[in-house]
Amino acid sequence: MGKFIETFWKAIDTVMAVLMAAMIALVFINVVLRYGFHSGLRPSVELSRLGFVWVVMLGSVGVLRRGEHLAVSEFSEVLFPALVPYIRKVIWLIVLVSAGMLFWGSVQQTIANWHNISQLTGLPTGLLYLAGVISGALMAIVAVAHIFGPLEHVVRDAPVSEGEDKQ
Repeated sequence: MGKFIETFWKAIDTVMAVLMAAMIALVFINVVLRYGFHSGLRPSVELSRLGFVWVVMLGSVGVLRRGEHLAVSEFSEVLFPALVPYIRKVIWLIVLVSAGMLFWGSVQQTIANWHNISQLTGLPTGLLYLAGVISGALMAIVAVAHIFGPLEHVVRDAPVSEGEDKQ
């Protein structure tokens, strides 16, 4: 099961990389066509925007899963070191509620906009909101795994020895 989960997360990272490459190619080709040949790919702007939304939403899930998001934990770690594992459980509960709200709101917007078809690409505009549905669901799964997982204790940075840089 662990290998499947790691493959799943690597697939999401791969999808983000492919989307980024496609966005870069679309924008570059459009700029060359626009300034070099006074024409352009009209759907490229909309496709780039759609790709950007998906990259941001999937990237936020990856960052949440890896614990690389912005967090201010110095106060709790210094003032309440024994309570930090329990405070983190409460924080993950708040993340779960927020992800649930993102999921539910995005589901409603996806349904409401699915039949609106873009004039330039022919794609449903609900695809923008579908990114929120998927990322909200994945964030909720990550939060549930942390809520019901083992307690996370505070790990202090190792002391820097004399020969190492203090950056």
